[in-house]
Amino acid sequence: MAAAARRSRSGGSQRAAKRAEASSGFVTGSIVRIFMENFLTYDVCELRPGPNLNMIVGANGTGKSSIVCAICLGLAGKPSFIGRADKVGLFVKQGCLKGVVEIELFQKPDNITITREIQVVNNASAWFINKKPTTLKTVEEQIAALNIQVDNLCQFLPQDKVGEFAKLSKVELLEATEKSIGPPEMYQFHCELKNFREKERELENLCRDKTNSLEKMRQRVERYKQDVERYHERKRHIDLIEMLERKRPWVEYENVRQQHEEVKQSRDQAKEELKNLKEMQSPVTKKIQETEECFKSLDMKIRDKAAEIKDISQKCKQKQDALDLKDKQIEEINQALRMKKDEEMDRQRKIHNTHKIIEDWKNELKTMAVCENLQPQTDAVNNELKKIQEERANIDSDISDIKIEKMNQEREKKRIIDRLGQLSNIMNMKEETLKGRFQDTHSALMWLRKNKDKFKKTVCEPMMLEINMKDNMHAKYVENHISANDMRAFVFESQEDMEMFLSEMRDRQKLRVNAVCAPAESCAESLPLRPIEELHRYGFFSYLRELFDAPHPVMSYLCSHYRVHDVPVGTEKTRNMIERVIQESKLRQIYTTEEKYIVKVSAYTNLTLSTNSSLRAAQFLINSVDTEERRQLENQQKNINNTLKSLDMHLTTLFEKQKQLEHRDNELRQQKKELLERGNRRRQLESKIGVKYDSLRQLEQDAIDLEKESQQANVKIKEINIKKARLVTELMHLIKKCVSLNIFKADLALQSTTVAAEKNRLELEYKESRIQLRAAEQQFRELDDRKRVLTENCKELLKKARQVCKLGPEEHLPKEFQTAFQALPNTLEEIDAFLNEEKTRASCFTGLNASVVEEYNKQTQEIQELTEYLEEKKNELDKYKQNISQVKERWLNPLKKLVEQINEKFSNFFGSMQCVGEVDLHVENEEEYDKYGIRIRVKFHSNTELHELTPYHQSGGEKSVSTMLYLMALQELNRCPFRVVDEINQGMDPINERRVFEMVVKTACKESTSQYFFITPKLLQNLTYNDKMTILFVYNGPYMLEANRWDLKAFCRRRRRLGRMDEQ
Repeated sequence: MAAAARRSRSGGSQRAAKRAEASSGFVTGSIVRIFMENFLTYDVCELRPGPNLNMIVGANGTGKSSIVCAICLGLAGKPSFIGRADKVGLFVKQGCLKGVVEIELFQKPDNITITREIQVVNNASAWFINKKPTTLKTVEEQIAALNIQVDNLCQFLPQDKVGEFAKLSKVELLEATEKSIGPPEMYQFHCELKNFREKERELENLCRDKTNSLEKMRQRVERYKQDVERYHERKRHIDLIEMLERKRPWVEYENVRQQHEEVKQSRDQAKEELKNLKEMQSPVTKKIQETEECFKSLDMKIRDKAAEIKDISQKCKQKQDALDLKDKQIEEINQALRMKKDEEMDRQRKIHNTHKIIEDWKNELKTMAVCENLQPQTDAVNNELKKIQEERANIDSDISDIKIEKMNQEREKKRIIDRLGQLSNIMNMKEETLKGRFQDTHSALMWLRKNKDKFKKTVCEPMMLEINMKDNMHAKYVENHISANDMRAFVFESQEDMEMFLSEMRDRQKLRVNAVCAPAESCAESLPLRPIEELHRYGFFSYLRELFDAPHPVMSYLCSHYRVHDVPVGTEKTRNMIERVIQESKLRQIYTTEEKYIVKVSAYTNLTLSTNSSLRAAQFLINSVDTEERRQLENQQKNINNTLKSLDMHLTTLFEKQKQLEHRDNELRQQKKELLERGNRRRQLESKIGVKYDSLRQLEQDAIDLEKESQQANVKIKEINIKKARLVTELMHLIKKCVSLNIFKADLALQSTTVAAEKNRLELEYKESRIQLRAAEQQFRELDDRKRVLTENCKELLKKARQVCKLGPEEHLPKEFQTAFQALPNTLEEIDAFLNEEKTRASCFTGLNASVVEEYNKQTQEIQELTEYLEEKKNELDKYKQNISQVKERWLNPLKKLVEQINEKFSNFFGSMQCVGEVDLHVENEEEYDKYGIRIRVKFHSNTELHELTPYHQSGGEKSVSTMLYLMALQELNRCPFRVVDEINQGMDPINERRVFEMVVKTACKESTSQYFFITPKLLQNLTYNDKMTILFVYNGPYMLEANRWDLKAFCRRRRRLGRMDEQ
């Protein structure tokens, strides 16, 4: 229940309660008062039932069955009798540590009050009788004296045990009926009969077994007469066998002792050989060690020389590198000198060519005539060239701008293609997830993409592909909110399209797919009940709808069915103040960082109930595609393609125009060139001649002194050669040293090889000698072990031989044994053969020994004793049979009458309902008293036969009616003080329920009947009631009065006062 305190109240007429308690209408043991504190649904409650029929009525969950539990547990019942919980502490109200149940039972002259205090901590109970502490055993004895049986389904039938009544076997039903309504001695007689019958069977088996044993003993005694005669002949063979067995260990000992001496000699020889081998091996070992030390010393020297050689080689390489560098420097000096010489020759050639050109131009000036006036033609050509250049500049500028624009557009196009590729990869990942988890849905998706033209309206792919998270961290909220079936469902705008699709997928292709239809009126733009800003103070940052994008039909469906537009998502702040959020916000679904909360309001109590569950990790939406971004990118790509196409066309036009202008420009330039050449040739020649004279003077000034340059180069080369000579001397010295070191290293290597060969030879010899040594050691150990084993065997055999002859450690073999041994064989083979022969002869006299005569006398005595014992048991068996006959007559006749009375009432009850029912005493074998039982047979339809009441044949309502009528049949015969039946009318139809109710009222309200508790959540209208009935209504809820404020008299006075005021 919710945190609000729950109060329960049961009450009837106070005046009726006092009158019932004071009157003699209560039978001894009836319940006068029930008090509960912190028990199940109750805080504090006290009720006073009537002496006859008590109807406890209340809605489900109000606490009716809690009263039944209080009766059972308050009267020393176990939790298992109720069938609700296995520990008594679970019956204490949640949040309390102790509960109290108090039952007041009617008894003259003073009532008995039994109190049970239940502790939650250790499931312990404290018992009180009339407010005085007592034990559970005392309480059980007191309750048994009042014939209260809360474990008997015929007397106490709780709600969770109603179905078990029909499961009772015939034997269990008979015992329950005997305990419930039979005289106290009836069940006792039944138990005695079962015990007598068990004892009778034991005695019959005992007599039968003893008779067989007696006959076998008599036969055995007859055989003993012959055994006594054969005993003496067998004794002679036994004595000879004993003597052979005495000699045999001595012969074994002597054989092993001889083997021991032989092995001892061999062991001493092997020991001497082993010693010699060890002495021979010692010098070889010492020599190997010396060789090993010499080899290590040589190896160390070789390594040192190798390191020294390596160091010198490195220095040689450095010297060689220095020589190469010097050679390179000489080459560079020579190269520089050659370049100077080439440069001087080139200068001389240029001077010569310049003189020649100047001479040619002077000759041309002499022959050239006076120039004509070509200025007008030149100006016209210049003007046209200027216009063409301006046009070309404009076109070049346009082409440059277009190329830059085209480059920018292509760069943007590449960026868009790359981004679309990334988005396509994400979609492929989502489709792979769909294919791996839902193969049928993926097959349907492939079919849909090929057949979209068959549908009239939009068809959306599975939601897990269409939904795209704005932030993947929020995917878990959406996946926990939308069911897995809808996540893989296709979304249709047309019901007709959806039916056609499902028919194709499910009926034709046999695919298991899901599909949903978006609402006819779009809900995608639905507004939440309140803006998200109002919820910011609770830590909410968004509604679910704002966390993702989806096509319009998908969003409309989710808003309609999952109300994603009105489910907020919060933070850890929301989780920390969740109780306040639930109470103040009135939200029905809430998401926090890691949990989902569902809030409901009870229609009955108006209390707020909430459940929470942990969020599952996202599986399908963790890879999301921004559809808006994708759509924008595709539009941008289309626009860029159009722009690029337009730019290409414009460029083609400009290139063509540029080509024409360039052609015209070339023509004009050629004209201008010809005019200029004609008009300016003389000036050009004069200018060129002046320039050539300047160039000639410069060339003459740049002359190079080759002799000086050659001398400087020789000086530098000489200095380098001196350094080279010094380097060569040093290099030769290092090479000689390296050669000597290599020779010395080679000598050391030869010495090392010789030492290694000698070492290997010595190790091989040592290895061979070790093999011989190990073989000798192994032979010595084997001989030593064998000697030790033989020594132990000798000791054991000598000890065994002395034990067989019963000799002490220092005693010698007696002469009589020595004399007897001489007459016997001397080898083990002969002794074993003789021994087997004698044993074979002795075996012909099996079962004979010195006590055969004593056994014969003993068996005779036992036969006499067994005969007397058997006679005594037969007399005892006859006595038990006589007792069984007497008790059977005292038990069976009243039982048959009792069953007949039950059958009569049961049949009448069924007859009044136009049905047939019978109760009879079922007997398989009259002597098997533990198999007697009561059989209930019923027939509810005229066209059927009587069937035995079982847990499987009848319906639930038929079993409930049969159970109720059987209990009614017991009611008038019952000697128990009260009966409890909890919600047995639940499975009955209204007709049977009304009939059964009338029978209950009629039966339970008769004089001198026991108290009856009938619990039900509902009553039919216009039922027949009786003045002796007590109806207890059970209510609960947060607005119930405290127990100490309940005053029925005050309520009645107020009602009468208000009635008079209304009349005035």
